[in-house]
Amino acid sequence: MKKNIEPCYYGDYLQLDKILGAQALQSEKYGEAAHEETLFIIVHQVYELWFKQVLHELNAVIDTFNQDTVEDQQLPEVVLRLQRVISIQRLMNDQIAIMETMTPQQFLSFRDYLVPASGFQSIQFKRLEISLGLKREFRIDFDQQSFYNRLNDKDRALLEGLEKKPSLFELVDKWLSRMPLLKMEDFDFWEYYQNAADKMLQDDYDTIASNEMLSDIEMRQELKDWQATKDNFDALFEHDQFEALRDEGKFRLSHNALLSALFIKQYSEEPVFNLPFQLITALTEIDEQLTIWRYRHAMMVQRMLGTKIGTGGSSGHHYLKKTTESNRIYLDFFNMATFLLPKNALPELPESVKRKLGF
Repeated sequence: MKKNIEPCYYGDYLQLDKILGAQALQSEKYGEAAHEETLFIIVHQVYELWFKQVLHELNAVIDTFNQDTVEDQQLPEVVLRLQRVISIQRLMNDQIAIMETMTPQQFLSFRDYLVPASGFQSIQFKRLEISLGLKREFRIDFDQQSFYNRLNDKDRALLEGLEKKPSLFELVDKWLSRMPLLKMEDFDFWEYYQNAADKMLQDDYDTIASNEMLSDIEMRQELKDWQATKDNFDALFEHDQFEALRDEGKFRLSHNALLSALFIKQYSEEPVFNLPFQLITALTEIDEQLTIWRYRHAMMVQRMLGTKIGTGGSSGHHYLKKTTESNRIYLDFFNMATFLLPKNALPELPESVKRKLGF
């Protein structure tokens, strides 16, 4: 590393003149400045700076996975970058509390001057969603119909181009699908797993059927839920049945990717699975933190605006609340807990297999 020749001055390096001079209040154009508008601007500017850093990390991870082979030596850095994203997300979630120090009336003192500006127009946030895997076809109906309507031509073209590129979800799906974990030598994990799963499901059925505390209506509902769970289990072992459920939106991961992820989670203590397990866990956490951010944002909007429409023309709180559960990306990793078996129900891996999963 070369030594710097010219002295570096703190304010010049950070370009503080630009950053600290970038808070232009709309309210000043129409009369007396609204005191809280400065807070509103700074909070959103800080969000955009963090979005930039998150995109910087995600793009590096996407570049790593966007190749035919991902080397084991690359995974520690990938996991580190995803964990950094999670730390930033937690900070962004906490930042909402600063916004909530503003009262609804204080917000209303300048809110109407912002129309039609809206969070819909945060291109970096849209890039973040698309890069993670929330592409147009997976959005709620309102987003599918009006996702690009509020953007200028340049921003619309940028996002439409990004939609055509592989997302992190798609690349991780391909990576998991390539893992040769489904059958090794004379050991067929899935045959053993199916028998153990069938026994667990039968035990659950017997527990429900023998529960005298349930009414007829409750019994029917419990058995209906049990049947839905059994159908999902059955789909793990039947490709066509799995694809049918996938077409219905019950799964998003491909069949092989889901099986590989499940095997990794079942035997996460095996050395070769440790980093893939951390990767799956990190993506799950990123989706969870994004969902928490959406929820807290929705609660804040309801607190500030009640049932008023948003400045961008959406239904405000109702729209944001709907995106909280609907615009999920890595939901399959959450639901995978459905298929996990207790450690004592898992088969002991043969030594030949354990050697392959060790170092």
